[in-house]
Order: sequence, then structure tokens, then C-alpha cells
Amino acid sequence: MIHQYKLNGYNIVIDVASGSVHVVDEVAYDMIAMFQNHSLSDITAAMMEKYGHMDDVNESEIGLCYGDIQSLVDAEKLFSDEAYAHVAVDFKSKNQVVKALCLHVAHTCNLACSYCFASQGKYHGKDALMSLEVGKKALDFLIANSGTRRNLEVDFFGGEPLMNWDMVKDVVRYGRELEKLHNKHFRFTLTTNGVLIDDEVIAFANAEMDNVVLSLDGRKEVHDHFRVDYAGNGSYEKILPKFKKLVDSRGNKGYYMRGTFTHNNPDFTQDLFHMTDLGFTELSMEPVVCAEGDPYALTKDDQEIVMKQYELLAMEMLKRKKEGRPFSFYHYMLDLSHGPCIYKRVSGCGSGSEYFAVTPTGDLYPCHQFVGHPEYLMGNVDEGVKAFDKQAEFKSCNVYSRKECGDCWARLYCSGGCAANSYHATGTINGIYEAGCDLFRKRIECALMMQVAEQQG
Repeated sequence: MIHQYKLNGYNIVIDVASGSVHVVDEVAYDMIAMFQNHSLSDITAAMMEKYGHMDDVNESEIGLCYGDIQSLVDAEKLFSDEAYAHVAVDFKSKNQVVKALCLHVAHTCNLACSYCFASQGKYHGKDALMSLEVGKKALDFLIANSGTRRNLEVDFFGGEPLMNWDMVKDVVRYGRELEKLHNKHFRFTLTTNGVLIDDEVIAFANAEMDNVVLSLDGRKEVHDHFRVDYAGNGSYEKILPKFKKLVDSRGNKGYYMRGTFTHNNPDFTQDLFHMTDLGFTELSMEPVVCAEGDPYALTKDDQEIVMKQYELLAMEMLKRKKEGRPFSFYHYMLDLSHGPCIYKRVSGCGSGSEYFAVTPTGDLYPCHQFVGHPEYLMGNVDEGVKAFDKQAEFKSCNVYSRKECGDCWARLYCSGGCAANSYHATGTINGIYEAGCDLFRKRIECALMMQVAEQQG
């Protein structure tokens, strides 16, 4: 299978199975489209009819181009066969290693964002804070199930984790002790809305957190539309100085400004550009995932706007990089040379097998977006995974378990998509969240175009 598209003046051809990306002229682009189902004579006639008026197009040149295409086919860089289905099943069925946890240290929040998938941080339950005992047991569980893997990841999440900050610090200190005992290394991440950030939080985060994710939706009027406190007051003015102070002091340590766009701002690039104008350069902006018909849900008209916005974003990023003002956008970060191995490209994120979310009471769920759905309770940090049937369901979830993915050119970039989004959209983790798929394909097209543009100089 191949995928062809035109963007920013480039004619791009992707070979799905091999991952090869080709940039070609108009004639070669049209010849590739005809190659599998037409003879050389038919292709030559079609090209001469369309391009024969051009000085450098003649039957001889078309024949040479045909030979070049055939060489790519022979080298398995065009129309190559895909035989990875067994890889996905074997890899996930054999893998017994847990590498990451999302610790829900606070099922409570000091903001009341109406679009929050976690029901303002409570996950459809009551306010709760994780105890230090549960936090320690979570790290013990991770160590015990990590096999020979040395590098492990722990995300402090909520609700708002700074509402249980002393416990977070104690868990980090406990983790550093475990590292010495077990020859492991924890990579800690903090996700926060910023309201409670102070100098002490900044100092500890800069010393111990490999990454900090900061929730900012962009322009003040956009951010304050949803991200309000319980009195209805917007949080932009309160958090922005704190975010700037934290980021300015991070040095080379990682951070992300993470926003959500909704029906209220399908022109989300303006929010990203606002963030860059404020001095932030590591950005992520996610489409809202909610029930169709919600007032903030993206409509079909919004989807069309968003598609154009992704293109606009790619063009602006290329322009600013040339000007010496680069910034990163999470969804455009592709490594065509040293990207994920084929096992990861077909098997997905590892939720429910390599990755778990831990609630304040120590319950295990496949990921943070399944917390609050009792049908996906997997076990607890005391006894480990007990719902082996559910774990098997997640291990069998891959790009080949969704029949709709069979004719999608982007399947080896998304690994079949997010199981949680599929579940919330269709009721099954093997379903297809169609709106999300459309946006993902557009993001990949833009990201690949940017790679091409940078390589072409």
C-alpha cells in the first residue's frame, strides 16, 4: 500500500509497510498512481497526453522514470508487502514487563474545567488523596514487575497533584532509595494546572522531575472560558507568571505546555502562537474528546477548520525555524531514521500491559482514561494484576485487531489509535474513533511534509 498527497509544493509518496518517503515530480507522482494497474504503454500514453507539451517529457524519459519506479519496487521501498500481524500478537502476548505508572495522587482539583474527562478530577467518585503507603506500594509493584528493564517512568497526575505535594516529594525520595537497591532509574513527570506552583515547587521539580506538563489552553479568553475555579474565575492571570518562572528556570530539563482545543477555538494555532510569543517553545495541543452533542464538542465544520489549522501550523513552524525562532509541537515530532521499532509501531502504547494507572486507593487501571470505569479495574498494588481476561484483551489490542485499520495508510504511525478514545467513542477498545483518525492522518501528513522540507533545504 502507498499513500500519495500534495502539500506545500511537495509531491509526497509514502510506502506504508517500509515507511519509505519519496518526494517526486508531477510526472513520477502520476505514474506511481497508475503503476500497479496499468501497462507501460498505457502509462506512457497517459503521461504524453497530460505532459507532452513540456520540453523535458518524452517517451524515453517516461521509460527511464518507469525503470526507476520498478527499482524502488524491487528494493521493497514502494508497494512493499506487509507481514507484521504476527509480530503484534507475539510481542504483546509474551511481554510481561511493566515500565510505567500514572499515579493519581489526588482525585480532587482546585479548578472546575467543564471539559474535564475526569469530572473535575474526581473520576466520577469522591474526593481522595493517595497516601504515602499506597505511593510506596505502587513503586514496589513497578520494581517487582519491571524485569530487567532499568529505566522506569512515573507520572504524578490528578486531579491536581500539587494538592498532595508533600506526598509526591516523599514518593520521589522513596524512589531514589529504590534506585540504589535495585539498579533502576525513575523518570518522574509532574502534570499540573499551575495554581499552587511556588518557589519550593519549582526548586523540587527542577531537581527531580525529568518532565513537567503545564496546562495552558492559550489566549486568555480561550483559557478562561473553561479553566475556571469553583467561583467561576478564570485562572490565566494566576498561573501564567508561575509557568514562566518555572520554565525560565528549567534549563535543559523537559517541559510541555499542554492545551486542549474545543468548539470554542478550532483556530487553535492562534493559541499556540500566543504561547510562543510568551516565550514557551515546547508545545502540545490536543483535540477535546467528549460525547457528540456536548456544547464544546468539535463539529464537522470545526474538523474542516482544524485540518487547515494543522497545515497552517506546519508552514509557520518551518518559517519560524528559518528565522531562528523554532518551537516544537508534540504531534509533529517524527524520527524517520530512528523511530519506534516495528514491535511498537504495530502494538501500541502498552496500556493494560506495560503501563497502568494507580488510583488513590491503590487500584490498577489500564490507563488514566479508564479510571472510574469499574469494568476495567485490573487489580491493585498489593496483589498485582488480577483481571487477566482484561489484560489479555489489552494485549490483543493492536493495529491488526481493528478491521477498519486494514486500508488506512497511517496505521503504522498510530498503532491503531488510543484504546481509551476507542472505548469512549464506540464502547469497545477495538473500535475506531473516526474523528480522531481523520485528525491524526492530517497531523502525520503535515509532520512528514516538514521532514521533507527540512531535508530538501
